[in-house]
Amino acid sequence: MHPLARLLAFLGIFLVAGVASAQGYPSKPIRLLVPFPPGGSTDMVARTIQPKLGELLGQQVIVDYKGGAGGSIGASQAARAAPDGYTLLIVWDTHAVNHHVYKVPYDFFKSLDPISLLVQGPGILVANPGFAPSTIKELIAYARANPEKVTYGSAGAGSSNHLSGLLFSQMTGVKMTHVPYKGGGPLLTDLLGGHVNIVFGTLAYLEPHVRSGKLKAIAVLSKARIAKFPDVPAASETVPGFEAKTWFGLLAPAGTPREIVARINQEVVRTLADPRVTEQLMSRGLDVVGSSPEAFAAFLKNEFDVSGRLVREAGIKPE
Repeated sequence: MHPLARLLAFLGIFLVAGVASAQGYPSKPIRLLVPFPPGGSTDMVARTIQPKLGELLGQQVIVDYKGGAGGSIGASQAARAAPDGYTLLIVWDTHAVNHHVYKVPYDFFKSLDPISLLVQGPGILVANPGFAPSTIKELIAYARANPEKVTYGSAGAGSSNHLSGLLFSQMTGVKMTHVPYKGGGPLLTDLLGGHVNIVFGTLAYLEPHVRSGKLKAIAVLSKARIAKFPDVPAASETVPGFEAKTWFGLLAPAGTPREIVARINQEVVRTLADPRVTEQLMSRGLDVVGSSPEAFAAFLKNEFDVSGRLVREAGIKPE
């Protein structure tokens, strides 16, 4: 089913159920908490949905940043917020990893209520143009000849960038050096400046810099080549089975009234179904999803389990 049709189907179900019964909500601006510094992919998704979501809710949606510890500091703040629908948290795939890497003061399953899975998208392996290898084969050969000299950046220890790098190292037998940052913005700055060699990143975030020539694409991290970059090989062509994708979702503090969660979900689905929003997100290589809270809860459980396995196998210790 086409993403837009799927979203409209979700919307129809909610409208029939009459979920817009949260009387009086919202009566003031809503804070959309981004648990990373400005300039990263999470910020991009938040800024894309912010105007339409505010329009549909009838209140201003204010983006607020609280970066650090792979997004867990911002998530902790959201978990402590009043469960009244006026604080929302947008999360990246690192959200499912943080409990396995950091000693966080909130419970993954009990502290935050799922609202909707927003978008998903393939990853891409990019390099600073000054870095010699331009293909996966060249990267592997270079890394084997120069153990630990290849640096790969991430948005934080345990982030999807980090886990992708670890998985790549495990599957190819190379040794590289991990360089963690406090978010995608600072990471991008250093990647463009040549302070790190490569990043296993989000296509939506890195594509403009590849198009402009400021970064070079080594491989897409999907199962096969993608239409946006048909000439860029999939990493799996050289490393069978290697794949890395990203996702973004929306949560609220635990205990938020169900009718308010349903109202927000309704307007989020309508936001994602808006042609302008859909076009913006898809132009950045993201697949628009939109889901029920229950479907997102099941998705999060699976991501939590898979991430935990990867972290344990890689021997990453909680910080």
